[in-house]
Amino acid sequence: MNSRDRFLAALRRQPHGRAPVWIMRQAGRYLPEYRALKAKSDFVTMVRTPDLAVEVTLQPLRRFPQLDAAILFSDILVIPEALGVGYRFRDEGGIAMERALVTSADVDGLSVAGAADRLHYVYQALALLRRSLGQEKALLGFAGSPWTLACYLIEGGGSEDFPRTKAMVKSDPKLLHRLLGILADAVAEYLTRQFAAGADAIQIFDSWAGALQGADYEEFSLRYIRAVLERLPVGAPVILYAKGKSPQAAALASTGVPCLGVDWTMPLSGVRRLAGRPLCLQGNLDPEFMVGEPAAAHAAAMEVIADNAGDPGHIFNLGHGITPQARIETFQAVLDAVIAAV
Repeated sequence: MNSRDRFLAALRRQPHGRAPVWIMRQAGRYLPEYRALKAKSDFVTMVRTPDLAVEVTLQPLRRFPQLDAAILFSDILVIPEALGVGYRFRDEGGIAMERALVTSADVDGLSVAGAADRLHYVYQALALLRRSLGQEKALLGFAGSPWTLACYLIEGGGSEDFPRTKAMVKSDPKLLHRLLGILADAVAEYLTRQFAAGADAIQIFDSWAGALQGADYEEFSLRYIRAVLERLPVGAPVILYAKGKSPQAAALASTGVPCLGVDWTMPLSGVRRLAGRPLCLQGNLDPEFMVGEPAAAHAAAMEVIADNAGDPGHIFNLGHGITPQARIETFQAVLDAVIAAV
């Protein structure tokens, strides 16, 4: 069974030789070859240039050929950009949007028609990667959830606690629902096109799920994730990652996705108990281990694997994105632990 088949078998909870190994998101950011490339070209340019996006995507697989899957080098904010609101990285850190959406007129001004077409560079990169990877490695695309994208658009960038977005939940839910509907349509079309371009599976990142509590999470996030899923091909391999929502695993599982991405705040066994149905789990090593000593990370990875108790539906991963400070030797120690254990 090749790497791609192992990955898809885990998603479908079918027996396989070992758990797939995949490290979440831009896995190359800690690699010297990535830093060398980025010294010549800024992040947004690399995202928009298919040849550069392909190169960054493949760098971790060249260094660690045991990895079972590649995830496209891109950013969730390409959808707001396609809708007419560009993004950049602030010098002091964090993300800034070209403008914030505050009024009904701001939402009306979005360039909705043809938004998915303007992301042609993403589909070109996926097609190039599919040809490069062949059938040996799984290829993953992704998008942000409508709620998470709305947070960036309403705040005008990244935020600690999303005060403008939370205020809109209470003061103008009708406008927020209109924006979320636009984003759900764009995300659904975008992901459909990713599958057509060669992605084996996709991940939906609800990174700011924790900003919503109680019934608001269903109304303003899960409702629109369901709307996206309803427009994807039947049985599409989808991984839903909702940071901070492991205690709501049953609600996440109710969307019907075959796999949940799990952060590091709850053991996999606990999430399985709460989910209410058998499903694949992806996770969930604390990414802080990756900046520390290899031996400690190796031991922690073994604990994650043991806690999964041999369930065939497990894609080993971090509980959040790997950081630029991660150590190559620690990455290798985690990889060795997974391969040896399973």
